[in-house]
Amino acid sequence: MSQMESKFNMPGHATHDTSAINRLRQDFSGVDSVWLFGYGSLIYKVDFPYIECRPATIRGWSRRLWQGSHDHRGTFEHPGRVVTLVPEHDAICMGMAYRITPATFEHLDHREKNGYLRFAMTLNFADNESAEGIVYIANAENAAWLGPADEAAIARHVAGASGPSGSNRDYVLKLAQALHELGADDPHVFGVEACLRKLTASASARP
Repeated sequence: MSQMESKFNMPGHATHDTSAINRLRQDFSGVDSVWLFGYGSLIYKVDFPYIECRPATIRGWSRRLWQGSHDHRGTFEHPGRVVTLVPEHDAICMGMAYRITPATFEHLDHREKNGYLRFAMTLNFADNESAEGIVYIANAENAAWLGPADEAAIARHVAGASGPSGSNRDYVLKLAQALHELGADDPHVFGVEACLRKLTASASARP
């Protein structure tokens, strides 16, 4: 861990913005393209140019709605919940991989600035192919971390949050739809999705 990364991860560090830190984490000099792994909104909201995209998986990580969103799906006063990755032995996380130019990280670092750090990781493709890629992960030491909760509690939180990028509810439902279309197995996200739909049905049934 670098000195700058250690400083950022100290408990109580005031800033959520990791964009400056991420610019120092990898050196892409002389590199024409880099694989990026998307496991959250990067699957369905692709607002950046890419050379190619392919479904991919990573091992040893699970998707969880444990990260706070103060800039996209919530506010500083009322943060939403978005996905990050947490270590889990033998877990397989499915998402989309995009081959991008290094210049694209200027946009991505800003988009993912609320507590996420870039990590290098092995991405697995079909036909036993693999490649090194970059994944944005917000760990438990970051300033925007909200942490674990049961699926019903997460759904209630999500149902009441919104921010500049839209409602937190739409984020979860769009992610769940994208994962269903990918054929991903994600009991956590699908469980929160089911609880959200029950909340909506209950609200609609009230006189």
